[in-house]
Amino acid sequence: MRSIKIYALIVLLTILASCFHQTKVKSAPSPNPSSSPLSGKEKEIKTEPPGKTAAQIVPNPAIIAEEIKQQMEEEKALAAEEIQIKENEEVASLFEEILNLCQEAQTAWERDQLDEALSILDRAYGLLLKTNIAAESPLIQEKNNLRLLIAQKIQQISASRLVVVGDNHRTIPLEENEEVLAEIRSFQTKERKAFEEAYQRSGFYREMILEELRQAGLPEELVWLPLIESFYKVKALSRAQALGLWQFIASTGYRFGLKRDRWIDERMDPIKSTRAAVRYLSELHDLFGDWSTALAAYNCGEIKVQNVIRTQKVNYLDNFWDLYRRLPHETARFVPRFIAAVLIIKNPEKYGFNLPEPYPSLKWETVRISRPVKLSALAKAMEIDPAELSFLNPELRHDGTPNYPYDLKVPVGTAEKVLLAIQNLPQWIPPEPVIHIVKPGETLSAIARRYRTTVEVLVRLNNIKNPRLIRPGQRIRISG
Repeated sequence: MRSIKIYALIVLLTILASCFHQTKVKSAPSPNPSSSPLSGKEKEIKTEPPGKTAAQIVPNPAIIAEEIKQQMEEEKALAAEEIQIKENEEVASLFEEILNLCQEAQTAWERDQLDEALSILDRAYGLLLKTNIAAESPLIQEKNNLRLLIAQKIQQISASRLVVVGDNHRTIPLEENEEVLAEIRSFQTKERKAFEEAYQRSGFYREMILEELRQAGLPEELVWLPLIESFYKVKALSRAQALGLWQFIASTGYRFGLKRDRWIDERMDPIKSTRAAVRYLSELHDLFGDWSTALAAYNCGEIKVQNVIRTQKVNYLDNFWDLYRRLPHETARFVPRFIAAVLIIKNPEKYGFNLPEPYPSLKWETVRISRPVKLSALAKAMEIDPAELSFLNPELRHDGTPNYPYDLKVPVGTAEKVLLAIQNLPQWIPPEPVIHIVKPGETLSAIARRYRTTVEVLVRLNNIKNPRLIRPGQRIRISG
């Protein structure tokens, strides 16, 4: 089709050129020997016909060629658009078929037909590989989502071969064995004060956490998991750079939707981090089938636990305590510490505790603001303690609101006052961070004192694994 149009264009241009040449010949004057010779300029004047010139009478071949070319391009674009629409419809139909296969696999899995479920997922993934989608296509995200869905289901079904779900798949078994008793003794002695203070702090967040657990259908005993993870400190930071009540590392936090930028770190947001933890715990329980193993995986990661299970003489998990001694030391202590804490809280008198009254749960109002302001300046305008605003909004990294819409938590009854005060406050921008080059003999504590910050902040900002090991020439980022 394209070659025919090009041939027609060439023929048309040839005819037009011929017509133009003939018009010029007809308009030229007849030779007259008797007449006196005229100059070239006079000849050109005499050969012009009255009215319109020849160039105006005969259409310009270049203009016609451009119009034909434009028409051909429009037709080509229209044809390409029609092809794209047809391809998108075919891809959408294929995606629908893949989703149906995933549902079939789920049904087969629920019937304990594991091989059949995996076979169906293999077919679904084979169909997905056949879809060729351009990177700029609006369907590319849906393809990626389907790839992730299939991968997750394959992982869950494969992992279910490794576990035997017993009576503890709905409840957490609180076995009082020697390992648990050792952790109880630790809480009774050297960790007693920290334990009681953590129990007291739990009052701030316990009602909120219990509500999230109930909505997800998870055991209520999990409300005490932050006591083991962080002693209920929203800004607790571990050596592994895990942060917040639920001790998320950055990558796992990102995986479960916790935002982290120049202004905020939602791992320190009690509500958002709790919802992320509930999702993670649900996924781990689906993966392993019992809560003891799920809790171990929460501490050290599901891949490490799966690898330990595979190294056993049998390729399934019959009892968590068979797995316990093969786990890393910190993880091995994590589960008995959790069980010990729950046993103490359920029956404090039995273990020699007189637990303090928990703090009352936090109450607040929410105000949507869209401009950056310093919390200390806002608190001063409201005539309240700046620490109160900071405590209600621990995810704000610099005690200042971001330069985009943000839901600020404020004391109950102060929402209108906050909105009025913000209008008169100057816009605040956090200072850019400073880079310090470590000199020979310098320590992290000395650097922290110099810049009026803390070792904990420097460790978090720079992902330092061992605060005692910094080397000359190392670049240390100092928060503004």
